[in-house]
This record gives sequence, structure tokens and C-alpha cells, in this order.
Amino acid sequence: MKIALFAGDGIGPEVIAQAVRVLRALDLPGLSLTEGLVGAAAWRATGHPLPNETLAIARASDAILFGAVGDFGCDHLERHLRPEQAILGLRRELGLFANLRPAKAIPALVGNSALRPEVAAAIDLLIVRELNGDVYFGEKGRRATSAGLRQGYDLMAYDEAEVSRIARTAFEAARRRQGRLCSVDKANVLETSQLWRDVVIEVAADYPEVELEHMYVDNAAMQLVRAPGAFDVIVTGNLFGDILSDQASMCVGSIGLLASASLNEGGQGLYEPIHGSAPDIAGQGVANPLATILSAAMMLRHSLDAGAAADRIEAAVATALDHGARTRDLGGTLGTEAMGDAVLAALEQQGSLAA
Repeated sequence: MKIALFAGDGIGPEVIAQAVRVLRALDLPGLSLTEGLVGAAAWRATGHPLPNETLAIARASDAILFGAVGDFGCDHLERHLRPEQAILGLRRELGLFANLRPAKAIPALVGNSALRPEVAAAIDLLIVRELNGDVYFGEKGRRATSAGLRQGYDLMAYDEAEVSRIARTAFEAARRRQGRLCSVDKANVLETSQLWRDVVIEVAADYPEVELEHMYVDNAAMQLVRAPGAFDVIVTGNLFGDILSDQASMCVGSIGLLASASLNEGGQGLYEPIHGSAPDIAGQGVANPLATILSAAMMLRHSLDAGAAADRIEAAVATALDHGARTRDLGGTLGTEAMGDAVLAALEQQGSLAA
């Protein structure tokens, strides 16, 4: 199990440290952890947010556990040197095209959701987000208009192979779950979205057992608040998926709870919490490490063929929460390390029960 650890910026090192504690507590055979610099930390040390040394570590790994990148102190840099280019570069260089972001209600935390408890309790969905296309990777720049005004532009584009690949990933996921897939686009306005819808319909012919529906992104945003329990699997593009997955996290109760996986066609994956670097609380020891710990569980399940160990982590997190462990974002007082302690205690309790 060759795991690359890229802690990154802000609260990244703090939450990664707790996930590493949990991984080591599992006593997994062949576990190998190799650290690398990314983001602002890498730029300050090497002059680039994704140094060649880090990229080599990533390529040699079975999976990557990623903290976060982002630093307001780097906003003056040219775009290709900003911290966020580390994660974009890893997605591009490793071919990480499929982002899986589960959102599931945790009974002990239903009251933390902004939604009514009976609405929040029904949430159990998976967002499958395409990662290598759309405006994030399209041509971009600035130019002057005919009137001499400054204009910025970003090209939104997908080809049919990119759409087909992510659609198949989503159909496969839906087949393993409840058999329902909602494809989210803006086909009434965007030609990119019309192609997306056309290709998804073509792929659907290979999955007759999966129920497919289409939804415009604005309606999907409303339905995630009105009736999130109606969704099983959502498949959508890079930009829409970024926004909807963050919205789903707050429907569950906290952005500090949601894990994510970014996979390539060979099964190698990058696993990270979706909360970002949170520079406003960095270094204070108050960040919620649960999303990173749950990302480690996803890593074990999807890239390292260690589903039983992943189950143990998820059960330990649920037990800690059931016993009242809460960080500040969940209305409690525990710090980052104390929440890690609570998860480790739950893991130890599993061993005691087994004995």
C-alpha cells in the first residue's frame, strides 16, 4: 500500500495528521507513506506549486491522500504559480477524470443541517463530477473588445469521449446503488450541455436497468434543498459538480464531514476532504478532521482493496459522533487532535468487542 501524503496548505497538515494516526492504528500490512510538498508550501520551498519531485511521488503511488491547497498570500502570483494549480496539475498529469463525492445523513448530526430534520435524514446520494474538462481546463485569457474594454474569457468545452467516460462511471455507480441516475446540465442554454445530454442518452442504452432522468442545474440546486432524498446518483460537469457537491455538504450538516475520491482509469486515486485550506482557522487546532479521515476510508476501499478496513474507519467515525464528539463546526468544543482521539478510541473499542 504505497500512499503519497500531500498535506498542502492551511489546515491541510492538521487534518492529514489525524488521518495518518487512524491509518497507522489499523496496522495494515505493507503500509508505506511518503510525503510531498504541494500548493503554497511547495511554491515557497521550490518556486512551483507542483514540483517534479512531488509529481514523481504521485506517479509511483497506489493512492494519494491530499489535504488542501490555497493561501491568500499567493493571490499576487501569476495563475500558473498559484497553489490551486497543484490539484489541477495532479488531475491532469494522472488522468484523474472521475470525482466521487458521497453525501449521506449521519443520524447523530441531522440537527446540524440547515434543512428540516426529516428532510436531512433522507440524504444518501453520490455526486459524480467530471474533472478534466469544462471551464477549469478550457482556453482562458483576457482581450480587448471592439470598444476597447477589458474582457475575460473561459472556454467551456467537452468532447463526446469525455462525456461517455464519466457517464459510464456514473451508470456503474448507480447500478451498485439504487439504480437511479440524474444527469445535470443546462441544455436549454449551453451547446456544451446539449452534447452532454445527447451522449448520456446514448450511453444509457447499455444500462437498461438504471433509471435515467435529466435536470437543469438551477432546478437541481433547488431540489437538493427541497427534497435531497429523491437523489441517488448525480452526474454532472466540472463547474456544476463543484458547486452542487458543496451545497450537498451543507445539506448534510457541515463541509467538514464530506470526503471525496478522484479516480483514473487504472484505479489510482487522489482522496481529499472537500473543505479547502480554511486559512482563517489554520494553525489553531480547531479544524474538523473527519472529512479527511473518511477520505482515507474511501482510499482504502476504492484504490487499495481494503474494504474491511474502510468499514472499520467509517464505523469508528459514526461511533465517535454517536457518543457526542463534536468539533466547533458541529456545535462542539473538541479540537482537531481531540476529535482524532475520539475516532481512535472507537477503533480500539472495536478491537475490544472482537476480543
